[in-house]
Amino acid sequence: MVGIIDFGSQYTQLIARRVRELKVYCEIFHYLTTYEKLKEKNVQIVILSGGPGHIEDKKLTLDKRILNGNFYILGICYGMQLLAKIFGGEISHGEIREYGKTLFFPETREKIFEGVKKETIVWMSHWDYVRKLPDSFQVAGRTENLQIAALRDTRGKIYGVQFHPEVIHTEEGKKIFRNFLFRICKAKRDWNSELILEKIENEIREKVGNEKVICGLSGGVDSSLLSIIINNVCGKNLLCVFVNNGLLRKKETEDIIGFFLNRLNFKYVDASRTFLEKLKNVSDPEEKRKIIGKTFIEIFEREGKKFGAKYLAQGTLYPDVIESISPFEGPSAKIKTHHNVGGLPEKMKFKLVEPFKFLFKDEVRKVARKLNLPDFIVKRHPFPGPGLAIRIIGEINKERLEIIRNADTIVDEEIRKAKLYDNVWQAFAVLLPVKSVGIMGDERTYENVVAVRIIKSVDGMTASWVKIPYPVLERISGRIVNEVRGVNRVVYDITSKPPATIEWE
Repeated sequence: MVGIIDFGSQYTQLIARRVRELKVYCEIFHYLTTYEKLKEKNVQIVILSGGPGHIEDKKLTLDKRILNGNFYILGICYGMQLLAKIFGGEISHGEIREYGKTLFFPETREKIFEGVKKETIVWMSHWDYVRKLPDSFQVAGRTENLQIAALRDTRGKIYGVQFHPEVIHTEEGKKIFRNFLFRICKAKRDWNSELILEKIENEIREKVGNEKVICGLSGGVDSSLLSIIINNVCGKNLLCVFVNNGLLRKKETEDIIGFFLNRLNFKYVDASRTFLEKLKNVSDPEEKRKIIGKTFIEIFEREGKKFGAKYLAQGTLYPDVIESISPFEGPSAKIKTHHNVGGLPEKMKFKLVEPFKFLFKDEVRKVARKLNLPDFIVKRHPFPGPGLAIRIIGEINKERLEIIRNADTIVDEEIRKAKLYDNVWQAFAVLLPVKSVGIMGDERTYENVVAVRIIKSVDGMTASWVKIPYPVLERISGRIVNEVRGVNRVVYDITSKPPATIEWE
């Protein structure tokens, strides 16, 4: 088993994802985790994450007994600097900074870089760097600016890299992880969809027991799969509640009711008027998310009381968690509140059941395929819990909702017609809080602007904008301007994540 020590990097769970991709089980631990805790968990391999801290701050450290030789160790970015410092090396601050894609020159004779190109692109994000090696270490790679960009101890059990092999921008990152796990650590490939499903089912049984539970069902692959699994485990003790918050896409309500009504203990609640009243005159995105999260909980609590439920199950995934809070009580920075995580009220009448909260979308989809969920659910693009509320920048009202629904429908239809739907992560429209001058029918117009966002991703933690063929973009733009009343301009968002997030709010 691999134990990942979290020093607060936004990429910590990406490390876990890379390890699991290679079919090796791993868990993430707080940086104050003890040597005894890791041994109790049967950890044999330790990866130290990056983080926003500086070695000179002396705030983020670890139990030095972890480095006593009983574990294989890989330090990434801050993790490498910490290794160097603890073993007697020297760290400098701010003199050499590297950010973004960087040319890296590995010592290819090292096992960790076996098969890696002699010049390869890696992703750097650091201010501090190792200026002097500890006595028992040697250099394993460099960049044009940095003489010590990778290191290894003389025993061959401790490695460090200044770059981030976990992000997709490091071109041979997966090969580096593969070398470390299998050539160096001799790990076993036994993490698969069967084991994931078994772990989820066991967690539900242990937590819920014979108590009743309600599940917030949105129709997406996460909540749909969770509903099916809990139904298999809990049977009649489960009630699935689908809430129409008035912020859904066209025909979404009918599709969800049509599929689930006779498959589960299912209840439909139309709360569209309630949500829209509470969101009236609200423009701040954080306030929107919190209002939506609180209102969902109020409805679930009401329905749960009728049903006699003590537990609320949600299909929360890790990308939601890491952007809202640090799930390991670590120092990672908050990006934005998600309605089902940081948007939840502090006091609830429910205990939460979130067995997916350390999983990625692709892992959930693998389990969904194993349980034979239909493609229209498994392949459905992620849709945010707050719905169209965060795709309308600024105030929400019926007129603006009608505009964004119609525009979003056109984007979806044209992406499907072009057979691009299964090849992109998300494709949607955003209504901007600006108006522009235009000419329609030989007359001056002053109307709304719609942005189109189409991105590729594998996990939602990073994403790249898609170079959609111009004829497809032209059809999308032409149809929106001609068919959506109140819009006279369409723009295309060509920003990746980072620095942007996928959603605009």
